Amino acid sequence: MSGQAVRPQKFLQPIDRMALGFMLVLSLLIGILLLSGDRTAPRVRDFNWKDKYVGAEDTAFILTFSRPMDHKSVEANLKITPALPGKISWAGRRMAYTPLSPVPYGTEYQVELEGAKDLFSGEQGKAIEPFNTTFRTRDRAFAYVGVEGDEQGRLILYNLTKQKKTVLTPPDLVVMNFEPYPNGDRILFSANDRQNQLKSLLTQQLYTVTTGVSFQSPNERSTSLQPSGKLELVLDSKEYQNLQFDLSPDGKTIVVQRVNRKKPSEFGLWIIQPDAKPRPLENQPGGEFLITPDSASLAIAQGQGVAILPLKPGAKPLDFLPKFGMVLSFTPDGSAAAMVKFNTDYTRSLFFVTNQGVQRELLRTTGSILSCDFAPQKDNLYCLLTQLIKGEDYQEEPFLAAIDLKDDDKDPDLPLKPLVVLPEQRDIQMSLSPDGLALLFDQIVSSPSAADKGLRTTDGQAIATGVLWMLPLADATTPDTPAQLKPEQLVPGFRPHWLP
Repeated sequence: MSGQAVRPQKFLQPIDRMALGFMLVLSLLIGILLLSGDRTAPRVRDFNWKDKYVGAEDTAFILTFSRPMDHKSVEANLKITPALPGKISWAGRRMAYTPLSPVPYGTEYQVELEGAKDLFSGEQGKAIEPFNTTFRTRDRAFAYVGVEGDEQGRLILYNLTKQKKTVLTPPDLVVMNFEPYPNGDRILFSANDRQNQLKSLLTQQLYTVTTGVSFQSPNERSTSLQPSGKLELVLDSKEYQNLQFDLSPDGKTIVVQRVNRKKPSEFGLWIIQPDAKPRPLENQPGGEFLITPDSASLAIAQGQGVAILPLKPGAKPLDFLPKFGMVLSFTPDGSAAAMVKFNTDYTRSLFFVTNQGVQRELLRTTGSILSCDFAPQKDNLYCLLTQLIKGEDYQEEPFLAAIDLKDDDKDPDLPLKPLVVLPEQRDIQMSLSPDGLALLFDQIVSSPSAADKGLRTTDGQAIATGVLWMLPLADATTPDTPAQLKPEQLVPGFRPHWLP
């Protein structure tokens, strides 16, 4: 053992030398890459309006880039056709483009970006991969009640964009009132059996009917879209009469005013929610009511004021506004409302009321304040009003008017701008389009001889015929707008309502 020499083992085996060689080559390549920089061009990684039908609730589109971009070069090279004025904001690699006004419905837009540079590639920068895509807004469509031939009393969908009319409900039902669901795929409506309607029996029930359209993305529609005319009973009238109702903005809650047939003193509001049986709210009965934009509360006229009630059985009021007698509408975000005050001198006042405590009187009139709708941007309020006609007989002349809510210093004697004077009738329904660009309203002719049709106004008069009109509102409140705008006659019918 002591006579043998110890021979040292080789330091590197063949596999070690091979691994070391690979490491050296990789290190060299990494070094070259770091010195030369990234040669790939930046690109748009995501566009959130791709394959989507854009509606009024979609306030901005977002472009997400693969790397930080030079903001000025992106903003200078972004092209939208047709023109869509808007403002741009940035958050890292994300750029948001917010249109200055709701995107007009029934329009297809092209978005292009070419020539924009990234941020960290020197003075010249790397040009972005050309980006070109399209998006389109929802179709301009509305529903109404028919008046002619086999359309009498039936719910009808009219797609203005495609110039297509679809009858939704069967001939044995006479539609009383209706409200579309948020996605436009269904409509909630109350209807009476035609024979009972002719006998003036109050047996209306609540139904839903599919429209055959949907404003979801195209890849979702293929599995969820149902054909038009599919009817479903929501609430019967066996034990209770069903009166007015309202559908929450999120489409998940229905509130109905009901009267017990055997005990008329049992009168109040009921709530219907998914996967639950209809149940009474067990609050003090009231008059006109409206579900708030957050779909969590109810504004209802009670006694000498307006109460705000949670949508929970037996819940105590959240607030009470003793000054006002009616809520006409809310802004889409719920930050403000249009309310009516009934004055002791027999006049009525229209108020703009905010959740910050602002209560601004917009007008005072001896006529009536029938309805009001806020424009999507909350800058204008469109109202259906009446004015008294001087003479021995009491007559009211209805008219449509616009109130500019941005102008706090306007002449108090001229608080609004009349748009169209309407025929002498009280039962007029108007509906503001979701993009704020048009008003629908009806013109009804009533006659006692039309009682066999079963169509009646809200005050019980028999409807002989009716016509729908559309009033364009582009720049309706600007000083150079003509004193009287010209409405366009559409189709025979009444009670129009735009789809969301």
